[in-house]
Amino acid sequence: MSLLSKLQVGKQPAPRRCMIHGVQGVGKSTFGASARKPVFIQTEDGLGEIDCVRFPLSQSFAEVMAALAELASQEHDFETVVVDSLDWLERLIWQEVCTAENVSNIEKIGFQKGYTYALNFWRKFLDALDVLRRHRGMAVILIAHTKIEKFQTPEDSAFDRFTPRLHKLAASVVMEWCDEVFFATYSTTTDPKKVKNITSPERVMRTCEGPTHVAKNRLGMPYELPLEWAAYDYYARLAHTDPCSDSTSVKSPSSPETDTQPSQ
Repeated sequence: MSLLSKLQVGKQPAPRRCMIHGVQGVGKSTFGASARKPVFIQTEDGLGEIDCVRFPLSQSFAEVMAALAELASQEHDFETVVVDSLDWLERLIWQEVCTAENVSNIEKIGFQKGYTYALNFWRKFLDALDVLRRHRGMAVILIAHTKIEKFQTPEDSAFDRFTPRLHKLAASVVMEWCDEVFFATYSTTTDPKKVKNITSPERVMRTCEGPTHVAKNRLGMPYELPLEWAAYDYYARLAHTDPCSDSTSVKSPSSPETDTQPSQ
């Protein structure tokens, strides 16, 4: 059989791979908990006030991988796996690296060598998530805190922007793997630091990269949307709808923006 006979035509819908990063308390975990039939793999202790199904707190990288293996091999009706959070998972990965190299600190392995070695564990983690997507039809949400780092383009001077709180090598690998990367923040028009007498600032997610943050999407989403799973799910479903079919079954989110930005 020739390779030409195996050519694929048209869209190939698959469960989405999403990372969301943002400041503490903005609503990242709540976003994950509102996904379709989610189950959390928690690497940090912060889900006590959220009504969700979760594995016990993972104390090692092996426990994280065991939870993923359980979801792959056992019968269940979960449709989304949420890992909360990536920056605490990174600590567990560094522990694995230090144990394997018999050192007390990843920096002692040599300049950048420990962080490069850690990529092997990140790839094992992402491969396990791909198994859930391909064989169990599960979507993936990866939650991370954010940090401010200096960034410079060839055309512009250096400036600060928000990026996931991960080592740059790990961040690059994970963000490349994801279909979407969202930055969760407060609307600039209702930022409690700028607007007086605002008791409930609007929480939003930026879906396209800008000078102040890292983000991307492959769905042609508006630049800014409410920080709600329904808003994301609307565009994911819309992208997978047959143009000749009845698209009225795809429910519109409550208040999406109308001006779109090119996907990243």
